[in-house]
Amino acid sequence: MSAVKVWRATDYVRMPWKNGGGSTEEITRDSGIGLEGFGWRLSIADIGESGGFSTFAGYQRVITVIKGAGMVLTVDGEEQRGLLPLQPFAFKGESEVSCRLITGPIRDFNLIYSPQRYHARLQWVDGVQRFFSTAQTVLVFSVADEVKVLDQTLGHHDCLQIDGNTGLLDIAVTGRCCLIELTPLG
Repeated sequence: MSAVKVWRATDYVRMPWKNGGGSTEEITRDSGIGLEGFGWRLSIADIGESGGFSTFAGYQRVITVIKGAGMVLTVDGEEQRGLLPLQPFAFKGESEVSCRLITGPIRDFNLIYSPQRYHARLQWVDGVQRFFSTAQTVLVFSVADEVKVLDQTLGHHDCLQIDGNTGLLDIAVTGRCCLIELTPLG
């Protein structure tokens, strides 16, 4: 039987960035303490000025702007396309990454996971959606004032987590949100 947990944005714990350049609110993770030992982790970061990102060697990162005009990332010396709100961008955790804010502070949503330990799928949806998943862990992160999923109502930046799935989940969501599916490898 799958376990369902709702994480409320008001309860997220704020912690310093690995490089000390800002702070992050951690939403949830699979295991570990601090910045060590996790297989996957979801967080929200507030970026007040252009600058460098922390490195996470051995991890894959997917970042999405959720508030503000956006930013332009430079990854391993190559400037990327402008990253506008709700446009996910993936990069290797060991890459050297810096950002240039487009018009001012932003807030971003981050999935960091170990590709040696997990297969991950991330997609942004809006409106009424129905999907099926065999992933062991499914996360639904709300960027709307209200998102309905299963029998729960999520507020702005709340997250629903389903763990321990061993079958085919049938999930309907209503509202603008991010769906993340995580399946352990091996």
